[in-house]
Amino acid sequence: MNEYMPLRLPDRLPAIDLLKQENIFVMDASRAHSQDIRPLKIVILNLMPLKITTETDLIRLLSNTPLQLEINFMKLQSHTPRNTPVEHMMMFYRDFAEMRDEKYDGMIVTGAPVEQLEFEDVSYWQEITDIFAWARTHVTSTLYICWAAQAGLYYHYGIRKYSLDRKMFGIFPQHPLDPRLPIFRGFDDVFMMPHSRHTEIHREDILAHPELQLIAESAESGVSVVMARGGREFFITGHLEYAPNTLDNEYKRDKDIRTDVDLPRNYYRDNDPQNAPMVSWRAHANLFYSNWINYYVYQETPYDISKIM
Repeated sequence: MNEYMPLRLPDRLPAIDLLKQENIFVMDASRAHSQDIRPLKIVILNLMPLKITTETDLIRLLSNTPLQLEINFMKLQSHTPRNTPVEHMMMFYRDFAEMRDEKYDGMIVTGAPVEQLEFEDVSYWQEITDIFAWARTHVTSTLYICWAAQAGLYYHYGIRKYSLDRKMFGIFPQHPLDPRLPIFRGFDDVFMMPHSRHTEIHREDILAHPELQLIAESAESGVSVVMARGGREFFITGHLEYAPNTLDNEYKRDKDIRTDVDLPRNYYRDNDPQNAPMVSWRAHANLFYSNWINYYVYQETPYDISKIM
């Protein structure tokens, strides 16, 4: 039986067919326009190299809600992706400059393969900081993921990042520090989260800022989730959205070309890369995203989207 998750996606987006194979029901824009419902508008700024993969990963998680969501994709005018066909970007993405007068109920900003650069040395730093500032007055709640979390914390709060001697790579146990928060409703005392990064932020830097709330952390992977502005901003240092094979692909890609990449921890069955991954994070990933949509987007956003401020 199909699970009817009413996502409104651009016509012919590749993720539609991929997710239908997983029995996730999605509507393209043509069908959705026939329904008289005010959908929640979600915009995704996708900075990852393999954009179609990231689109599918995020849409899969956003599908786990009975609310109708309209998904929009944003791109940077100051950066041209090298790993995604130009035709795909032209068909499904719009420049920030075209979208800056619009308002959105929720926003997701993905990671990017630039974490070992200083923030100001990233070629699109000026444009992305313009987007960070814009989100505060045009979006009800924003999720910043991995590099975007570090960049958002740096831009908004002056939190610096620190280089790691070895890549933080694998699936690590995380502990919610305030289980009463709606974002953790239904969570266990421990949840797993994939990490794949060469830098980190320090908990003492977060705790020194009363505007920030450290809400999840790990003895192994450190700061996990930071909340600000009562849930209008979440900064997630890992990748709850990762598919089961993502770390496997990264490991096999990098193991012969980098010296700081170890076997991903807590990932392969019997710690053997010849075996399939042991998937341990997907249930909480779905719960996290559905809690975000329900408690921090749907229940907080105005019905008249123009009143977001």
